[in-house]
Amino acid sequence: MDKFLGYRCTLCGHEYAPNEITYTCPKDGGNLDVVLDYEAIRRKYQPEDLTSRSNPSIWRYLPLLPVSAPAGDGTPLHVVGGTPVYDLTRLAEKFGLAHLWLKDESRNPSASFKDRASAVVVTRAREIGAEVVVTASTGNAGAALAGMAAAVGQRAVIFAPKSAPQAKVAQLLVFGAKVILVDGSYDDAFDLTVKASQEFGWYCRNTGYNPFTAEGKKSAAFEIWEFMRSQMGTGMRATPNAATVPVSDQRLTVFVSVGDGNIISGIHKGFKDLHTLGWITHMPRIIGVQAEGSAAIYNAFHAGTETIIPVQAKTIADSISVDLPRDGVRALRAATETNGTYLTVTDDQILKAIAELGSAGVFAEPAGATAYAGLAVAKSKGWLETEGPILVMNTGSGLKDVRAAMQAVSSAPIIEPTLEAVRKLL
Repeated sequence: MDKFLGYRCTLCGHEYAPNEITYTCPKDGGNLDVVLDYEAIRRKYQPEDLTSRSNPSIWRYLPLLPVSAPAGDGTPLHVVGGTPVYDLTRLAEKFGLAHLWLKDESRNPSASFKDRASAVVVTRAREIGAEVVVTASTGNAGAALAGMAAAVGQRAVIFAPKSAPQAKVAQLLVFGAKVILVDGSYDDAFDLTVKASQEFGWYCRNTGYNPFTAEGKKSAAFEIWEFMRSQMGTGMRATPNAATVPVSDQRLTVFVSVGDGNIISGIHKGFKDLHTLGWITHMPRIIGVQAEGSAAIYNAFHAGTETIIPVQAKTIADSISVDLPRDGVRALRAATETNGTYLTVTDDQILKAIAELGSAGVFAEPAGATAYAGLAVAKSKGWLETEGPILVMNTGSGLKDVRAAMQAVSSAPIIEPTLEAVRKLL
């Protein structure tokens, strides 16, 4: 079944055939949505055809992805996704919530959400015969691309700002990518990557710029949908046939940290796919959380406009530190079209969130903890539906930025190696 029909511009709505264009709309520069043949998918598949599959990775949803199955088996490329959802019972009690879950994307092969996009982009690169895949990254997207490319022998080039955390740069180098550090910001690296791809014919993975990035990230929405189907018989206003109740009928709210905007737009796209297929009847509410020092999308949302004005980004959460979000319009719509909103949090609130999540057994990097920090802000403002289910995304491992993690906690004492010293400390 040829399910991939082409692209649609998110700004002007113009549609293009699959081979007519590669990245953005030539009319207005708008990002492109991938268009699938939903009628053909609906005729051939029911939800159980996907959810009954034993493969826990993103490839269990292959009928809803615009690529073919990747060749081979057993590499990191093949096991992306299927990340766990934790029940944060004690933190739920703290906030007075009936249900609070966290989806832990740090369990992906390169320890971040970005593996989802890179797995699909690398698969697409192999389909079109691309020799080199290139991306700009503060670390996570680059590590994801480098890891997925290494798994299948694909050449990868990464442009990263020289300020990227060393742990993330180390991942890029260990995976064998060609790493080029840029004396500038992420936005400078992004622009340089686009120019280099045009000059050298490289396939550009850049977030949002490449339509297939959102297609990989939407797989998280499918997993959330599956998880909620499994939970509906646990007292959440369940019906006699709870497994068939649409996820949003339980008034699910999803908190997502936002930088470039591609993760939240990808999750939104996944839920829209499910809605178009008739597998859910309403959209879950999506709430975007930005760092106060990198809040271009938040500013536009509360100004009631889709015009994104760049900022001078500065935040401890490097993964969401962006001057000009490259998927800003779709990120805005993820909130406006689901009755959601945008919040901002300070760096101090992010550090506090790292420590609180740690107390529940989750080690999150600053960007990963930002969504949980937003939950605390929403609660303080009285914006939460406390009886409804709430899910928070952790988008990356705390091992990505140990320096920030150390700022979130008290330093460990140093004592002499004697029992008396232990007694004195206690």
